[in-house]
Amino acid sequence: MQQLLFAVVLFEVVVIMALSFKTPMRKLLIMSLDRSKRGRGPVVIQTVSATVIVLLVTSVYNMMAIQKRWIEDGVVNPTDEVIMAKHLLESTLMGGFLFLGLMIDRLHHYMRELRIRRKNMEVIKKEGALLEGVKARGLDEVKNLMEEITSLRKRQEQLDSELEARSKEIRTEKTSAVALQKQSEGFLIEFNRLLEENQVLRDQLHAVDSKLSRSSSKKNT
Repeated sequence: MQQLLFAVVLFEVVVIMALSFKTPMRKLLIMSLDRSKRGRGPVVIQTVSATVIVLLVTSVYNMMAIQKRWIEDGVVNPTDEVIMAKHLLESTLMGGFLFLGLMIDRLHHYMRELRIRRKNMEVIKKEGALLEGVKARGLDEVKNLMEEITSLRKRQEQLDSELEARSKEIRTEKTSAVALQKQSEGFLIEFNRLLEENQVLRDQLHAVDSKLSRSSSKKNT
């Protein structure tokens, strides 16, 4: 049993060293640990750990019993010394086995978390690069839109100026049209007055002609 514990503890030390440094074995070990935590792997590990803990407690209990017997008897038995050394060595190896197993589990957990976070950081960096590109394109579009807005404002000001000039021309033409209308109304009134005077003159001439005709007819008779 001691040889098995030595071999297991030595193997755990090698695994910890391989996980601590970036070597080709580390990726293989991480994949093996990932697989060991799937399916029935955790159950097997918990069973082995529980068995080792029970053996460790039993060994400690035996050492305490031997030490108690020494205190009661006051005499150290060579056989008990050998058994005590055997239990002490086994307890140390089993404690080391449990401790190193816990270290391997924590190292694997932290390395997996680190790998996940690195992937997340790469994704975030890619998204950041995409956002920077979108932001740059957005700034270019905003700049183009501002230039277009500036040109449109200039065009609007130009159209406003043209509209104001046209409005002034229209008002001037309206004023001229009103003046011409008033002038034509004056001409029309004057024309009507002249027509009335012409009619009066015709009536007078007609009256004079009638008088002349009557006077000439009287002379002939």
